[in-house]
Amino acid sequence: MKASTVVTIAMLLASLAMAARAMAEPGVTDTEVLIGSCAALDGPANFLGQQTVLGARAYLQTVNDQGGIHGRKLKLLSLDDSYEPAKAIECFNRLKQEHVFAAGFFVGTPTGAKHAPMAESSKIPIIGLFTGAQLLHEPFKRYVVNVRASYYDEAREQVDNLWNALGMRKIAVFYQDDAFGVAVLEGVKLALAKYNAAPVALGSFPRNTLDVGRGLELVRAGAPDAVVMVGPYAPLAEMVKRGRTAGWNPLYLTVSFVGTEAFIKAAGKDGEGVVITQVVPPPTRADIPTVALYQKALKKYFPEAQPNFVSLEGYVDAVVMVEGLKRAGRDLTRERLVDAIESIRDLDIGLGPQLKLSYGPRNHKGFSSVYYTLVRDGRATVFADWRELQKTR
Repeated sequence: MKASTVVTIAMLLASLAMAARAMAEPGVTDTEVLIGSCAALDGPANFLGQQTVLGARAYLQTVNDQGGIHGRKLKLLSLDDSYEPAKAIECFNRLKQEHVFAAGFFVGTPTGAKHAPMAESSKIPIIGLFTGAQLLHEPFKRYVVNVRASYYDEAREQVDNLWNALGMRKIAVFYQDDAFGVAVLEGVKLALAKYNAAPVALGSFPRNTLDVGRGLELVRAGAPDAVVMVGPYAPLAEMVKRGRTAGWNPLYLTVSFVGTEAFIKAAGKDGEGVVITQVVPPPTRADIPTVALYQKALKKYFPEAQPNFVSLEGYVDAVVMVEGLKRAGRDLTRERLVDAIESIRDLDIGLGPQLKLSYGPRNHKGFSSVYYTLVRDGRATVFADWRELQKTR
């Protein structure tokens, strides 16, 4: 046999072996990587799910138009869990049945509480969840990769500034009665404990309802200076509207999960003066490179969509996933994807010096920074000095 023939056969066998390894990994073919998503595409929190997935699609489509990753296009299978724990289980099982390679762009704590252990047991990486719940961080989970700052980070920033900048000592919590509400409540309690303090009043409401009356009464009875509200946009807008109507005007605050633009629309004029902490820069900041690319992608692929904090976070989650896929190489496996993400250190992904991406073998939280915004004239306006709020009250 000629030497050239031997070389040709060897190269062919090597190529077949590589293709066989790729085909053996679920969701990976020679031309495609299948990514799955479970989010609230229907129901009262649908703005959050729809916008998270839209932002992710905008970046994935950009990548595909540029040739994909190592010659493979990224296909997103987006399913609905309606922000309901029971449906979350069904949704993740469907992703497994469809043999997704990895997952991302999930929404919510009560659903995430179901998704996370399923990801661990099936060894399917989830990259990017629209929730900052501590249960995703502790105990450590190899196959759950968080991008955003945690609710503990947001709660700490809120309490520290209420206490030190504004001198407020009476802080109440109005929360959704589920894993999400409890996650932020515990963050507030932990932050207040530093000052040997505790919430002056607590009130709650059932998930996926507007039944806020009883919880509002309980919180109001404590005569708080400030109320940290925990929930999606619809019930929190209802809470603020009822409070304002009753002439009750403490400083209302909430965390990033609320869905800022949807909250502002639902609350109308009653939303003015509400403080919302954020985990990504304002989606209007075209001077920030990745925000400018996000705006360009929305205009190209979803021209009817308006930039917002939620879809920007979905876009950023997709940026992190793609960075991991690039680093994992052509011979792609789930384990290599997780290892690749864990190799990221102080990476500038175009979000400015405040947001440098870092992971490690025991660190799966990419960012810790929090932004402050105030609803003013129907928009979420960034501010830095909480003492400025005294002028608006």
